[in-house]
Amino acid sequence: MAADSHQDEAERFAALFVETYLSFHRRTGPRSALSGPSRAVLLHLAATGPVTIGEAAQHLKRTQSVVSEIVTRLERRGLLERESDPTDRRRTFVWLTSEGIRSVHEEQQVLDVNRLRDAFSRIPADQADAMLEGLSELVGPRTSRRSPRKDE
Repeated sequence: MAADSHQDEAERFAALFVETYLSFHRRTGPRSALSGPSRAVLLHLAATGPVTIGEAAQHLKRTQSVVSEIVTRLERRGLLERESDPTDRRRTFVWLTSEGIRSVHEEQQVLDVNRLRDAFSRIPADQADAMLEGLSELVGPRTSRRSPRKDE
């Protein structure tokens, strides 16, 4: 019976979530200018840190030559760079540039931060803080660690 006592809140939140998404989702045309394989390489590097092309190929289940071609294209676009292993000059690591990190961050954005900023500017700060605290409680401690408040 306790679970039923929160049914109205759950339904209200579900409806507001849809409205929130529809109001604030990104509307920047195609989701990405990157191909699926290029996106996969960038996201893999963002998750693992610098790797060799061979290591990336193994993880992505692609041939080394295919991954090398993808890396070359991403390098030309300024999203990746190659760096020799200081302990073994035969090995070369691939890593994200600052532009590559920005690109990955943008790829992962679901909501339009500028639209949200404008909406938050229209409500009192204490109300915005209460809303953010409530959402943090709802989704649990994982989000609280990833999204610290500005004053922390």
